Amino acid sequence: MTRKAKECEPISESSCDSYRLAIEFIGKRWTGMIIYQLLEGPKRYYELLHAIDGISDRLLTERLKDLELEGLLKKHVIADAPKKVEYELTPPGYDFVEVFKAIMNWARKKEEYLKGEK
Repeated sequence: MTRKAKECEPISESSCDSYRLAIEFIGKRWTGMIIYQLLEGPKRYYELLHAIDGISDRLLTERLKDLELEGLLKKHVIADAPKKVEYELTPPGYDFVEVFKAIMNWARKKEEYLKGEK
């Protein structure tokens, strides 16, 4: 066991459940890309659809609903235009930037480690 692993808090059943649910949610296809796009600020549906190469209408709609239900984004209806909406991250949604930073840092370190192994 590494020193860092020893410093972690004991894992309880509830924290394991919370972790599992969070990883399953984050791991849903396209969820991370949608959040990443919205980190730049609010976007309309078609902007997201065109910014995320390969996502279908159905999946984008489904993931946006999931993110709204989880409290990570808000859907704003634009009053002066029929059926036009804008999606914006909530404060917990913007907090996701820390998750992205941690994942990118881990990926960079793993890549450096693997390069050193060769």
